[in-house]
Amino acid sequence: MSALEERIRRLEDVEAIRNLAARYCFVIDDRDLEGIGDCFCEDGRFRSVDGKMESRSRQEVMDQYHERFAVLGPANHMAHQHWIELDPEDPDRATGKVSSHAEVVRNGKVMLSALRYDDVYRRDPDGRWRFQDRMLSFFYYVEPKDYVAVFDTPERNFADETPHAADIPERLESFKDYYAAHPRRS
Repeated sequence: MSALEERIRRLEDVEAIRNLAARYCFVIDDRDLEGIGDCFCEDGRFRSVDGKMESRSRQEVMDQYHERFAVLGPANHMAHQHWIELDPEDPDRATGKVSSHAEVVRNGKVMLSALRYDDVYRRDPDGRWRFQDRMLSFFYYVEPKDYVAVFDTPERNFADETPHAADIPERLESFKDYYAAHPRRS
């Protein structure tokens, strides 16, 4: 493969991975279980930092979403920045991070959430990029009326009956290290 062909392939791979992340938002909102499954490798994994979600196959991912949809109404997921790193040793593997927001109805309440996905992507034998591993973490999950009051507190996840600490950024080592060295001013 020539250098130009290699550069074009890499650009096409990055675009295909960006489209995968966008498609994921649409199939989640459309409640398209088959489409959700098609976003993941056969042995794909979907999980959350808090441990409340854990699936280890395409079918388990679909089953997990089927269960989640029981408490969800309409939703609007939006992917924002997407940082992709193609594996220089394996042309069929990449990693990335996606920052996202979602507006959802959960248990009859309108909720807003800011979230991040830490991903491993794999090009399947059919040539399509899919999620090999997708880790979900939350910055907040709140009702709109509570947004301002809780934004600067660690307890920003109200997805369950008992509010709990958000997954990011306070748990990230870089965040903790920075503020250990440079305390916040009040």
